[in-house]
Amino acid sequence: MTQAYYSAVLDRPLHEVWSLIRDFNNYPAYIDGVSESVIEDDKRGDEVGAIRRFCYLGNWIRQRLVDHSDRQHTLTYAGLEALPYPQDDGSQRTAPARYQGTMHLRPITEGDRTLIEWSVALDTEPADADRWQALFASWIPGWADSLARTLARAS
Repeated sequence: MTQAYYSAVLDRPLHEVWSLIRDFNNYPAYIDGVSESVIEDDKRGDEVGAIRRFCYLGNWIRQRLVDHSDRQHTLTYAGLEALPYPQDDGSQRTAPARYQGTMHLRPITEGDRTLIEWSVALDTEPADADRWQALFASWIPGWADSLARTLARAS
């Protein structure tokens, strides 16, 4: 098991950030490259067990909401299907079938800002762990930046 972790300060109050991300189905509103998202089986976007199917950069991905707390401002999701890993020769290699991501918000009282901590735990083959950790470590800052841009546009 390996983990990618990123934290950032968002220049918006916690309640504004949480209101944007708390709905598991709201991904297209704040992640660049997500064109569509649907919650399966008519579940709510804050209902533990809900499965979202979303299109990210032309690839369909399914994830299950495994934990959601309005009190702790945390949501955790788990991948349900393997992700394709791009190779230098253009082919794709299958990603770890199991990964779990957590987004956790904390208030920063100075300036009424928000700390976001975003981590993804990856269950990989030991030989692939460093490559997967580096890939997710490069993706998460971009996702957090996309969230920050969305919040800035809304203010």
